Amino acid sequence: MTSLPSHTEKSLGLVIDLDTCVGCHACVTACKGWNTENYGAPLADKDAYGAEPVGSFLNRIHSFEVQPETGPAQLIHFPKSCLHCADAPCVTVCPTGASYKRQEDGIVLVNESDCIGCGLCAWACPYGAREMDPVEQVMKKCTLCVDRIYNENLPEEDRQPACVRTCPAGARHFGDLADPESGVSKLVAERGGIDLMPEQGTAPVNQYLPPRPKDEAPEFDVLAPYLEPVAEEPRGFLGWLDRTLEKIG
Repeated sequence: MTSLPSHTEKSLGLVIDLDTCVGCHACVTACKGWNTENYGAPLADKDAYGAEPVGSFLNRIHSFEVQPETGPAQLIHFPKSCLHCADAPCVTVCPTGASYKRQEDGIVLVNESDCIGCGLCAWACPYGAREMDPVEQVMKKCTLCVDRIYNENLPEEDRQPACVRTCPAGARHFGDLADPESGVSKLVAERGGIDLMPEQGTAPVNQYLPPRPKDEAPEFDVLAPYLEPVAEEPRGFLGWLDRTLEKIG
């Protein structure tokens, strides 16, 4: 079994704004593209256009319609990937040490050369954040794009996870959540960031910013003045054209 570090120098992770996410799946596409072409074994798409397609995705979006106690119903888009937990059960259950948490930045990774595909880590993860690659038969998970964030060959603005760099709505944020002065820590403090399923005791690093309350739904009669015709009878050229078409008809 693998042991967890007693502490980490950083706690790199994501802060996801559920109020801003529009469910466009740009983060899913960027994640799939980057992780298929770069770090580790490619993310498979087996029989993609056949009768039983299967594949691996490290980031997914689930959409839920929520009816609050007051106000109109809201459609909430909920992105989900590995949360890089401080007390990661996927690490401690791994029989070969393939799953591990890095002391320098807190990122949870899988050494694919040591993974035997037993699936214990997927069983232990309460968030369903691990996937068995159907072709490589090794466990895959979000790496926080570790091959991007430290890559000095990339422009500085690109040294962040592909999902963060791609998000058109600015709903995803990346940084050190162990640093109270970091941008992500300030976001969490200002908006009341929350853990996902805190009752599991995994101490996830990633945080979610809850949706803001929405305004009341407008009454339909408010739009009535804008739905009235501009003029009862067309005038000028349009009036002449209307009369001529009626004669032809």
